[in-house]
Parts: sequence; structure tokens; C-alpha cells
Amino acid sequence: MPVDDNLSSLSYTRGPARPLLELTIGDLLHRTAERFPDRLGVASCHQGKRLTWGQLSEQADRVARGLWSLGIRRGDRVGLWSTNCIEWIMMHMGCARAGAALVNVNPAYRSHELQFTLQRSRMKALFLWHQDKRADYEDILNRARHGLNLELAHTIFFDSPEWPALLDAPGELPDHVAVDDVANIQYTSGTTGLPKGVLLTHHNIVNNGQYLAQGFHYTEMDSIVVPVPLFHCYGCVIGTMSALNSGAGIILPNWTFDPRATLQAVHDERATSVYGVPAMYVAEFALPEFPTYDLTSLRTGMMSGAPCPIELMKRVLTEMHIGELVIAYGQTETSPVVTMSDAGDSIEVRVNTVGRAMPQTEIAIASVVTGETLPIGEQGELCVRGYALMKGYDGDPDGTATVIHPDGWLHTGDLGVMRPDGCLRITGRSRDVIIRGGENIYPREVEEFLYTHPKVGEVQVVGIPNARLGEIVVAWVRLRPSQQATEEEIREFCKGQIAYYKVPEHVRFVDDFPATLSGKIQKYKIREFEIEARGLRSVADAATA
Repeated sequence: MPVDDNLSSLSYTRGPARPLLELTIGDLLHRTAERFPDRLGVASCHQGKRLTWGQLSEQADRVARGLWSLGIRRGDRVGLWSTNCIEWIMMHMGCARAGAALVNVNPAYRSHELQFTLQRSRMKALFLWHQDKRADYEDILNRARHGLNLELAHTIFFDSPEWPALLDAPGELPDHVAVDDVANIQYTSGTTGLPKGVLLTHHNIVNNGQYLAQGFHYTEMDSIVVPVPLFHCYGCVIGTMSALNSGAGIILPNWTFDPRATLQAVHDERATSVYGVPAMYVAEFALPEFPTYDLTSLRTGMMSGAPCPIELMKRVLTEMHIGELVIAYGQTETSPVVTMSDAGDSIEVRVNTVGRAMPQTEIAIASVVTGETLPIGEQGELCVRGYALMKGYDGDPDGTATVIHPDGWLHTGDLGVMRPDGCLRITGRSRDVIIRGGENIYPREVEEFLYTHPKVGEVQVVGIPNARLGEIVVAWVRLRPSQQATEEEIREFCKGQIAYYKVPEHVRFVDDFPATLSGKIQKYKIREFEIEARGLRSVADAATA
């Protein structure tokens, strides 16, 4: 990406040159456990379990030795398919100690998606619960693996004797784990086609956590309520690594997000920080008993994962007492955070922007047509360069090359504007990704599934604005000749086959689609039609940072 010498007039900025840590996650855990052995490491409110940092370090070693006993060696892949629990944190740290790459599996996955992940990840072991209120995981797994020749050799259920046996198994710790080894594989919607496995290294994750902790001004005296899912970068990097870098305690309020459990955890634990996507804060404010929770211990927190409505942010600052609320921007491919406001920034910066470049990170706004760096104040594609960039997409060098160019710049696909002070606003997306309540949904993936319905002839999926979730999924369907179907029939076809958040909220049956003269479908016209037809103009135009 060309950048001339007159940087002051161009949309280019670089974060502070703070030192990078040359530590693995396991090294960092050792260091934190030595510094704060008796401070709270993690509390799981819904399980009634607590571990100090010293105890968590010991448990990580037990997990690592147990993995060795299964034949797991440095570089092998280990899957974790679970909602938030203390076992998740133990596995996260234990895999790091063992030198294994942790594969995050979304608990919302059903057989269709799980089968894809099992095949692509080449995981050798999978850790999970038998079932919960939402799903029978054992049944879904059996259906997903039926007839397949997988590398999966071990399935360990947390709610069976296999788990304590693994923790007590004799084994060894690896002699060496490198900072550039892959620590985590997360599946996210790529630029085209099916989800891609993002390869994140120890170096990526440890240092993103370090700079996050600095931005929050965390110390070992802080405690963080983490209601966001651990299988996301928001949970397993922002939620855990900022704590690991500072000694702050991690508090898990529930298996999945529950507004009452989240506020109760803040109340009971006297937490100083809380995380969430905008929809979570909206749900918390909506509780009739909201005023009864004592939230005065809160100092800081984060709202991220979806466009953040300015009026909601103002309520969080005042009514939740989070005077040092910060906003961040990033994506899984960038480990994830690349811009962030600081807890000490002015309210104007924290309300109107997503902050400035993180340390050791370059940000530029480039023309989507020419790739040239644009002048300050002009909208273009946000591009990133620095330590936080993923190692690549798993087994997909061509896919990697489409987003990380030879000059080292990652093209995010998001549109933004840079201010003269280096702070950024996100103004839209150049790629066709729907973000529903913090969940990334790639329309083509949903479309390809809907095409398996025997009555569907053609389908187009778009996201439309929603005040609570940011966006929701809408499908336009052209049926095959002589076929009839109802909206509920299409939705029922999806349920149990794809993740609930990908199921279209609305289905519209049409005879044709808006298209260019060359036949290319104009999805923006579909979206605009739905906005007008459903009276969503005020929601679509709502100001966000």
C-alpha cells in the first residue's frame, strides 16, 4: 500500500512502540501465578467453582499431562465444544502448556457445521459435555461423524469419569513451545465460501492481551465479569488474556449470556469491569429489577463485537457507573483488537470513535478501487499491519493471500474514516458479512444450506438493521416451478441443522431479484427494500461509533 512522506495529510497512523512480550501463553501463566499465587484467577458463578492463579497454573499442567497421555503432542489440534465454564479456561491454558492448538467449536453448531469443523481442523481429541438445555452434544457428534474417516481419536466428556481420570493421568510437559506456534484455531466467515480456520499464535494472543490490559489500566486488584462466549476471540482473548497479563480475576456469570446472572455477578463479586456486545447491555437495562443491582464497584468495561449505538454507550457510562468504558475494533484475523480507546480518554473519543491504533500496530484507510492511502477524513477500507495479524487461514494459502497482501497489509473489508487525531470511526463493511449480536454470519453459507431445500430454486440472504442485535438475517427465496411454501416451513427446515443465529428471521418469497445488466444480484437493493418495507429507516440511520 503506497504511503508517501506527507503522512500528516493521509489516513495512516501507528500505535506506540511499546515492547512486545516473547512469551507463550504457558510462560505467561507461570509468571502470573508466581506474582499473584493467591489472587483469584477464575470464578465460575453458575458452577460454584473458584481457582486462584496458582491453582489454575497447577490445573493447566494437569490438563497438559493428560493430553500427553492421550498421545497429543506439540502442534496437534484439540477441539473444545462448550459454553462458558471453568473447564474451558483450564483447557485453554492446558493446551497452551502442552503446545497443542486449541480449536474453538461454537456450541450453537449442529451436525452440518460440526462435520465441516471436524474434517477441516483435523483435531485428534474433542472435549465436550454430554448435553445442556440447548443441545444433545453427544447425539449431534454421533450424527456428524457418521460414515467419516476422521483423525478424531478421543472424545472426552467433562461430565464423565474420563475428565477426572485425564487430570490424574501421568504424562509429560513438552520441552519447548515456540511463541510463533499456533495456539488457537477459530472458525470465522472468510471473504468467500465456508468458514475458514484462523491460525492465531501465542505471540498474537499474549501481546494483544498485554495491550488490552494496559488500555483498561488493569491490575491484580481488578475483576472482570465475562458474559461473552469463550469460543469467540472476545471471550478467549479479550476475556482471558487481558486478565492473564495483569492478574485481574476472570468471573464467568453463566453458561451462556443471561442479563440477570451478569448483573448478579457484578453485584456479588464487586467486579470492577464487565464486557458485552451492545445487545447484552440492552438486555441488562431492560430488566425491571435493574436498579436493584449494586454496580457501583464498576470502573471500566468494553462494548464491542457490533456497531455501538452512541445513546446506549452514554447510558452505560452513567447508569452502570462505567465511567472508563472503552470501545474497540478488530476481527478474528487480527487477534482480535487493533484499535481501542483508552480508559483515560475523553468521553468524546470513547463515544464517537473506536479509538486509535493499538501499540505496534499500523492502520491505514485505503481506496477500495486503487488501494492508495486516502486523505484524512475520506472513507475507505481499513487496513492493518503488525504483530497481531494471523498466521493465515488453515490450509488455505489462496484465501490468506486474498486478505493479507505481499506488503504485509491485511485488508479487513470494513469501511472507516480516520480523524486528524488518529481516531477512527467504522462506517460500514465492504464485504458481505452480517453481524448479529456479535456473531459473524456469511450469507453464502446460509444460502448454500437453503439450496438443499427441495422447493428452493434460488435464494439471496442479507442482513437488515435491528435495534437490539445490530443486524438480523433475511432470506429472499424464489421457489421452484409449481412449488409452494410458507415462511415458517423454511425456518423449520433450518432449525437444528444450522446454528440458531443463522436461521433467517424473515423469509420473503419473490419472483425475481434486483440485478445489474450483467446479471449480478444487487444485495444492497434487497436490503434497502426491506428497510423501507419494515419501517427500519430510523434504526438504519442510528448513530454508531
